[in-house]
This record gives sequence, C-alpha cells and structure tokens, in this order.
Amino acid sequence: MTLSLRCLACGREYDAGPDEPWRCSCGNPLKFTERPLPGSEPPVFAAIDTREGLWTFEEFLPIGKRVTLGEGWTPLIDALEFECEFKLEYVFPTGSFKDRGAATTLSRALEVGTQRVIEDSSGNAGAAIATYAARAGVDAEIYVPAGAKESKLRAISRAGGEVVPVEGTREDVTNACIERVESGAGGYASHAWNPAFYVGTQTVALEIAAQRDWSAPDAVLVPLGHGTLFLGAYRGFRALYEAGWIEELPRLYGAQAAGYDPVARKFHSKSRGWDGGGEADGRNDLADGIRIREPARREEITEAIERTNGDALAIDEDATERALDRLHRAGFYTEPTCAVAPAALDELRERNAIDADEDVVVALTGSGLKS
Repeated sequence: MTLSLRCLACGREYDAGPDEPWRCSCGNPLKFTERPLPGSEPPVFAAIDTREGLWTFEEFLPIGKRVTLGEGWTPLIDALEFECEFKLEYVFPTGSFKDRGAATTLSRALEVGTQRVIEDSSGNAGAAIATYAARAGVDAEIYVPAGAKESKLRAISRAGGEVVPVEGTREDVTNACIERVESGAGGYASHAWNPAFYVGTQTVALEIAAQRDWSAPDAVLVPLGHGTLFLGAYRGFRALYEAGWIEELPRLYGAQAAGYDPVARKFHSKSRGWDGGGEADGRNDLADGIRIREPARREEITEAIERTNGDALAIDEDATERALDRLHRAGFYTEPTCAVAPAALDELRERNAIDADEDVVVALTGSGLKS
C-alpha cells in the first residue's frame, strides 16, 4: 500500500499521487502517515542478506524497492589516527550519502506516478537525483548555484539531467527551483523537504547498529547543512530504540560551516561565552556542501539535538583544511565538506564533551573525486 502524507505541525493529511505536495499548505514539512517498525528480534548479522541494500531493513521502510543501484552497507572501519570509527558514506555509486535518499525518493516517484522530478542542489544531491532518475526512466531538472563545481555538474548532465544554473545565493537557487515546481513542471525531489529522502537516510543508523552487533555508539558526528543525514540518523536510531533493537540513543553532533551555522548559534550564543567553534563572523566556504543558512527542518534538527543530549558546532576554514589534510594522509580521499565532522570531534574532545574512552562514529559523506 502506498502511504499518504501528514503535516508535522497541523496534522493535515494528503493523499498519495503524482500531484502530492512537497510541504503542507501551512508551510511546514510533511511525513508519512505511518512509521513501520518490526515486531521481531534483531537478526544475527551473519544471517542478514546485504544484497537487498537499503531494503535489507524493509520492515522499517514505508517505501518499496523500485529503483536501486546496489546502494547501502558502506564500510564501518576503525580509524586509529582519529580514535573513532568512520562510516565511509562516500563509497556510493555517485560518491556521496545522498544516494540513500535518491534511491527512496525515486522509488516513491515511481510508486505515485511522477514523470519528472526537480531538485535544487550544490552538487551531490543533484548528481544523485539525476543518476537515480536515469535509472528509473524519469526526467530530471536540477537547479544549481552558478558557481557549482564543474565535476558535479558533469555528473548531473551525463546522467541526462537538465542543469539550470542560478546566480545569487544558495537560497536564490532554492527559490527559483520552488517557483518551477509550483508552476506544475514536476515533483519536488528535494533532499531537504521530500519525506521520501529521509526514509533512505535513516538506513545509515540501521547499518551502523547492525555492523556493531546491534549496539549504538556513544556519539555520532555528521556534517550539518539541511540535516538530511543528521535527521536520518536520528530517525533511524529512534526507530531501533522503539523496536527494542538498541538499548539507548547515541548523542548526535552536527558540524556546520562557520558563517552558515544557524543551529550552532542557537545553542552557543555569545551570552554563553562560546560561538560554537570557529569565528562568529567568518565564513567557511571550503565546506561548500553545507553552506545553508536556513535549514528546511530546523526545528526537527533542534529537537534531535536536545533529545539526544547532542550539540551543533561551527567549524572554520582553517580547522576544516587541517582535518582534510589529516584525512587524505590517512587514506580517506574525501571532499572538504566531510572534514568538518572530524574537526568537530577534535573540538568536542578539547572541551571534554566526548571522553577519550567513548565509542564514536564519524560519517565521511562525500568523495574527493568530485572535488
């Protein structure tokens, strides 16, 4: 059965279909009306058939498998130099974690009969949506900043996606895209707004728990822009906890780029004596994948941090560059945006927010091959 959608704020419900909205008429995000949970015990890892990819965990997912490129089950490995485990989210078909959400978003598009999808992206999400749209046989139109990296634009166009460059800020790109969607040109496959995208990103938590024999780490760190992986991790760990598959939620930490850090600033105002890391008035343009000043689901991000006793930090360019150099020298060829997460780990340890003996997982989210 194809599930309908419900508003997170006012509770209004919308029927499933090719013309289903991407947000409520009241302006708030939507979610699926039901959140499936298994009624069984967690399987022994050796019995898991990972060939099903994300849909290994179909009991947790409200979307059936219709579009796949074999995504999922990225490695979770010890990183002794960083005293943590790295979840290698950059070893996906298009080189970023966004493939998780693209697979479920395009699967949903086929479920409801969408013929054309439209997305706005600084690069990785656009490449993922265009690639999975090609796999699904669905047209894709991707709005991008005029200064987006050529390597990422090639990934979109070579998959058959129509690239629409927009001058101005990242917010201007989103506004132009929304105007196109609201003209009736296609469905909004937004990694920030589309609830189907988060169905995919929640599987990162399911994989981490399974790879750790159904135990959650003490803390998880991810780069934080619109929060698609951050909120996916929160939803996944919460679902595991409610299903009784893990005993407690990990603390969730989001690493933002200084100057694009509204969540960090909320938790660390100057009145509290700390600006969240980095320079309060500086801009970290090196971490181009998370240059988001207005996250679409900001209230949800705040709630996830508060409920897990986590935090958000703003990381400056110098710290990002140092962490990126360390990653590359250690054999992790990531894009710059990834480096904010290990940089945040250093900051949290300096502040004794994370103890040396705690289990920590850091998500490395995008490949350096597209940098």
